[in-house]
Amino acid sequence: MVKAKEFESERLSYKPLNLNYCTDQYVNWLNDYVIYQFLETGGNYTKEMLNDYLHEVQNSNIYFWAIHLKENQKHIGNIKIDPINSKHSVGEYGIMMGDKLEWGKGYAAEASNRVIRFCFFEGLNLRKITLGVLKDNIAAVKLYEKLGFEEEGRFLKHAFHNGKYCDVIRMALFNPNYRYD
Repeated sequence: MVKAKEFESERLSYKPLNLNYCTDQYVNWLNDYVIYQFLETGGNYTKEMLNDYLHEVQNSNIYFWAIHLKENQKHIGNIKIDPINSKHSVGEYGIMMGDKLEWGKGYAAEASNRVIRFCFFEGLNLRKITLGVLKDNIAAVKLYEKLGFEEEGRFLKHAFHNGKYCDVIRMALFNPNYRYD
């Protein structure tokens, strides 16, 4: 079983997600429409459901971190790479910034850059990181483009959001040091 390791960036620290994160705060994030509206899952979560999920995470090969402010260790969100296809050296990225008071401060970009560095250069030596994002999630699309992700394709009218089906944009970032020969 592979486990995520702890590490830090300028303003944030990252700790492997485990059962200790089964909190009312986390359940509230998952049930807050403003937070979960662009996630694959969300709404109607219970603490028991979260506990079951965290138990699965703890006993799996998922690289999943809780994002904390270094200054006070406040848990503000989560970031993960899952699944990882070892044969093709590709991992799928996901992030949730749960604490709305901390939005707009650059923490998502900082956390993403740190995890990308880990995935490409420090731990996983991945060749490529992929993600899927709803076309309507304009802030996330801008963040991913800023991070260097490029659109690889679209799943048309793939996800139901705000009463209609919308496109899912598939994006990827390639490891600049990977040799393809």
